Amino acid sequence: MGEPRADSTSGPGSAPGTGRPRPAALEELRGDGWRRVLAAARRRLERMGGALDGSVGLTAPSEAERRVIIGITGTYRPENVKRLTVPLASLDDALTRMHGMGLRQTLARLGDPVRDRHAERAAEDSARQALLASAGTARSAGEGWFAEWLSALTADGTLTRLIRRGDGHLIRQATAVLDRLPATFVPLPVLAASATGDTKALTPGSPLATLVLRALALNSGSPAPPSGRAGQRALWESAGVIVDDLASQVLLLNVRTRGDDVVSRWLNDAAGSGIPFRLTLQQQSAHPVVPTAREIFVCENPAVLRVAAAELGNRSAALVCTEGVPSAACHKLLAAAVAAGSRLRWRADFDWTGLHIVAAAVRDGATPWRMGAADYTAGLALGESTPLIGGPSDSPWDPALAEAMAAEGRAVMEERLIPALCGDLSAPSR
Repeated sequence: MGEPRADSTSGPGSAPGTGRPRPAALEELRGDGWRRVLAAARRRLERMGGALDGSVGLTAPSEAERRVIIGITGTYRPENVKRLTVPLASLDDALTRMHGMGLRQTLARLGDPVRDRHAERAAEDSARQALLASAGTARSAGEGWFAEWLSALTADGTLTRLIRRGDGHLIRQATAVLDRLPATFVPLPVLAASATGDTKALTPGSPLATLVLRALALNSGSPAPPSGRAGQRALWESAGVIVDDLASQVLLLNVRTRGDDVVSRWLNDAAGSGIPFRLTLQQQSAHPVVPTAREIFVCENPAVLRVAAAELGNRSAALVCTEGVPSAACHKLLAAAVAAGSRLRWRADFDWTGLHIVAAAVRDGATPWRMGAADYTAGLALGESTPLIGGPSDSPWDPALAEAMAAEGRAVMEERLIPALCGDLSAPSR
C-alpha cells in the first residue's frame, strides 16, 4: 500500500482532512514571533472594515519577529533593522499556505476574532439614542440639572461604557429613582425596591447609586457628589432618603418639647442646663419630638452653637445647627416644630452652597436670619475671606446679596458674625 493521500484542503500545518491548524501550529502562532504581528493585523482589519488593504508594521522587532516576517514576505531583513512591515494580503496568503486558514479565520481560531467595529458603533449609537429618548420622558426632564446630568454621562463616556457592559438599563433605573425624589424620609432599600424591584440596587458604592448621586449633586448645585460615605449619606438625606437613621443627627441647643417620653425628657433636661444635644432620626421615629419654642434659630456651623452654649447657656434662644446641608433628622425636627407653631429664622455661610440652603428654607416658609447684603458686606470688612467656589446661587429674599457676592468673589463664614448672632439669641424678648 502507498502513503496515505493528504486531503487537498489541508496545508502543511493543518490537521489532515480538516483544513484547520494543528494544535502545535496554533501554539506557534501564539508565540513571540507571531503575537505582535497578528495583533497589529487584527487592529488594522477592524479599522478597515475587514478589508485586506495596506500593511502593518513592528517597531524594534525581536529576532523571532524578524524571522517570521522574512518567512512571510520571502525578503531578507538585516538583524539591525528598526522597523518591519508586512502587507495584510501577504500575511493572509502565508497563513493559508502554511496553516490552511486565512488571516480572519486564523484570528478567530486563536480566540481573538476580528470585530465589526462599524456595526458595533452603529448599535451603540442606536442604544444611546434610545436611552436618551427614554430619559427624556422623566418628570425632571425639563430641568437644567437633569439635562446637565445626561450631557455629562454622554460626554465622559459613562453612557457608552454602560452600553458596552450590557448595563444600559441602569440609566432607566436611575431615572425611575429620580422620578421618586424628593421623598419624605424613605429608607434607601424601600426606594430601591419601588424603583427597581431590588432592595439592594442602591447599596452605597453600586453603579446605580453612583449614577443617582451624580444627578443629586447637580441638583444641589455641586459639580460632583462627595467621595466619602458621610457626604454621600448627607446628599441622600437632602433628597429625603434615609441611608442610616442612627447616623442621621441634628445638633441642638435649648430645644424644649411638650412630651413626657424618654427623648423629650432628655431634651428638656439638656435645655434646662444649656447643654448641646445630638438628636438622631431613629430617636425621633421611636419618640416623636414636638418642640414648644415660638421661635427657633437655625445656623450652619457648630462654632456658633458652641459659643452660644458657652456664653449664654440656658438663656439662649432655641438653636438648631445643620452642620452643612440639613440632615433628614434636622428636616424632621424642624417640620415638627413648624407644625406645632414655631417660626424658623434661618441662616448659613455666605457662599453659594449657603445661599442654596437658605433659599430652600425660605421657600418652605423660613425667615432669613442676618442673610442680607448689608450683613455680607459687614462680615467681608472684618478680615480676609476665601474665594467663592462652585456655581452661583440666587438670593430671592434679597437679590442684592447674590449680586454683591458675585461682584466681590469672596465667601464669608458665619463664625465671623458670632457676636451679632449671639446678640440675637440673647435678646431680652427671648
